[in-house]
Amino acid sequence: MRVAVIGAGVIGTTSAYELACDGHEVTVFERRGAAAEESSFANAGVLAPGYVTPWAAPGMPGKVARYLFSRHAPVKLSLPLSMGEITWMWRWLRACNLQSYQANRARLQRLAFYSRERLHQISAELQLEYDHSTGYMVLLRSERDSRLAQPGLQLLRDAGVAFSELSPQDARKVEPALNPDTAFFGAVHLAQDEVANCRQFTLLLKNEALRLGAQFEFNTVVQGLNPASATRVQIEGEATARSFDAVVVCAGVDSAKLLRGIGLKIPMVAVHGYSVSAPIREPLNAPRSAVMDERYKVAISRLGQRVRVAGSAELGGSLEHKRTSSLRTLYKVLQDWFPGAAQFSSGVQEWKGARPMLPDGPPILGASGVPGVWLNLGHGSSGWALSCGSARALADLVAQRAPGLDLEGLGVERLG
Repeated sequence: MRVAVIGAGVIGTTSAYELACDGHEVTVFERRGAAAEESSFANAGVLAPGYVTPWAAPGMPGKVARYLFSRHAPVKLSLPLSMGEITWMWRWLRACNLQSYQANRARLQRLAFYSRERLHQISAELQLEYDHSTGYMVLLRSERDSRLAQPGLQLLRDAGVAFSELSPQDARKVEPALNPDTAFFGAVHLAQDEVANCRQFTLLLKNEALRLGAQFEFNTVVQGLNPASATRVQIEGEATARSFDAVVVCAGVDSAKLLRGIGLKIPMVAVHGYSVSAPIREPLNAPRSAVMDERYKVAISRLGQRVRVAGSAELGGSLEHKRTSSLRTLYKVLQDWFPGAAQFSSGVQEWKGARPMLPDGPPILGASGVPGVWLNLGHGSSGWALSCGSARALADLVAQRAPGLDLEGLGVERLG
């Protein structure tokens, strides 16, 4: 089949690769000048399937309300919110119940473990080399932080996820560069989890998709899909729409706008995240892999010769405006745990990205209900962790094969 893929982030590029593997004639449309230029550009890089959870959880509304008065809050609102964002928050509030949370967490983790397996398969088969290190540690500053983490740890036990609860002394053996002057209560170590450079992987996989015959058209804006024939793609500046047998929509937050033109209403908004990347100043002062400060929800990752600190969840606002307080939190957390790790005199990259989030958590994956239009969108802050599995499952669905995992609850029908 002739298949159009809209978007060349990690979701679109993995989709293009898997479709090309199956022998389809694939054309990828991307408005930027290269792959992985938006949400996939500078994320934390953490691949921890057991920690992939919905933002809609019991007790989360109260936490968000308390965060509004906190200087280093992990969640922020940029007022005024749009009507779409207010509607999204209402749907999110309705999903913050135990039954929905348990179902959506199971869906996300099922997909995340499958995705990690597929990532390892692709990387081994293609001998892809990108910045990567093994191990993920969650740092618990206080006894209260440890107590609040226990329900999540029980879910890891129930799912059979291997982890160790460490004392501060044992945590420092895993990550020797942890600041000796920062006291903490303990840590949770997941030795099988990892951190890897999402953008590097995406660029390498784009080259493999090209080798299989896929075409990438960069600096190309898709204006819309034809309501009368949804597999006709209108490109900005072209008089005639291009015809395909199928269209896969992976355009991040802008997917919702594209789909409205063919009668699909997807309740998806941008929840912005931040990161700061800098060259490593002294390797002995840098993390070996990745750690997460559980209180501030900030990850610190070792990516080759750079250290990256990433976090924050900001609803509202725009990509153009970087909130100074969010960046200060990242610098603070890095200084708390790894002072002297980064060289800030040059080469520092401050980044803000738009995570395409659905109110209840999991992405939408599969047929749209409109003939010929397929969806792979709404992965939120877990796009990197879910990308390879989502793409393989989507390609199987397009080929009318049974996917390698249960996709219950990941279809568009979930939205009602």
